[in-house]
Amino acid sequence: MTALEEGNELFKYIPQRPPFVMVSSLYSYDKKSLVSGLKVTEDNLLVSEGCLQEGGLVENMAQTAALFAGIQAHSLQKMAPVGFIASVKGLKIYRLPAIGTNICTSIEIVNEVMNMQIAMARVYDRNEITIAECELRIFIKPEEDKN
Repeated sequence: MTALEEGNELFKYIPQRPPFVMVSSLYSYDKKSLVSGLKVTEDNLLVSEGCLQEGGLVENMAQTAALFAGIQAHSLQKMAPVGFIASVKGLKIYRLPAIGTNICTSIEIVNEVMNMQIAMARVYDRNEITIAECELRIFIKPEEDKN
């Protein structure tokens, strides 16, 4: 899979900065979905005992959702919105990816109501075997009136 953008190029879409960046590549996106990538490295803050831990997988899915929101805002020439994970539902973690593994994460927006987005997230390896999945409910902070 060829990256559309990677590394520091993604900082224009997400608020996170090193050492807490859990997305390193953008592979595809459209109006309702996005696929990101992350190479699990030894210096990742959420790696322990040679594997990206559960919190790292959830953060990777959340940052993929943030990347989606940032790209949508960027395409409208707006600032990336501030979002908060309101809930994580149905989290399933099948295994922890080891150091050196390249993971992909897909986000699909399945519903939007007022300032709430509901997204299905899935982390998988290069053989498309699912590593983790869940439903994310994301509260998007409304833009403040500047008057």
